[in-house]
Amino acid sequence: MKILNRLEEIFISFLMAGATLITFAAVLHRYLASTRWLPSGAVQDWLIQLDMSWTQELTIIMFVWMAKFGAAYGVRTGIHVGVDVLINRLDDRKRGVFIVFGLLAGALFTGIVGTLGATFVWENGAHYAWLTGWGMDVGDIPEGPTTPDLEWHTWMVYSAVPLGSGLMCFRFLQVAWGFLRTGELPHHEHGVVAGIGDEEAPPKAGEEDRIYRMDDELHPRELDEPMLDGDDDGKGPDK
Repeated sequence: MKILNRLEEIFISFLMAGATLITFAAVLHRYLASTRWLPSGAVQDWLIQLDMSWTQELTIIMFVWMAKFGAAYGVRTGIHVGVDVLINRLDDRKRGVFIVFGLLAGALFTGIVGTLGATFVWENGAHYAWLTGWGMDVGDIPEGPTTPDLEWHTWMVYSAVPLGSGLMCFRFLQVAWGFLRTGELPHHEHGVVAGIGDEEAPPKAGEEDRIYRMDDELHPRELDEPMLDGDDDGKGPDK
């Protein structure tokens, strides 16, 4: 299971980083190809002739895949937004029933979406690719459409639906099983950022930083600073 979790995180990170870099490259290319401060010559002519129209289509595809697999990641880590004010006011038994019902309903819904998506992908060209790959007669089975710019088979792009929904269904069942065993749900603290807050806590006032006492909580001063007249208790001048 740890291997699946790690692969899921790596895949999502790859899609996010890839889409960002591709978008940056497309914007930079558009700017350099049309700017006037770049001297006209072989470099700019090469930039103008360089076809980058496919970047938008590829970025959209990557974001679709990222959204589908990111949704499954959200179920596993508990980062999806949910309204549970009323459920949390119930007693433990009734609350558990509603939670399990919600998780199983999510599994049922994503399972249906994944099944319908798989059927669509199969009929949209995956069946033809399967028979062709095994050297079998395809008969009158259509090859399926392709994308406008990249000219990829659309069944490859639409595979994000059955794969992502299937993984999300599995995550719902995984969370439900974990809740039945332990009574706990995955929880993500939105105010916590990884890598922040792990440092050692600063020393308390009066310990390592005794040279700076803040007796009035406002004005630090050194301990050997002479007290003013009337400051017999060390808390400041009398008023």
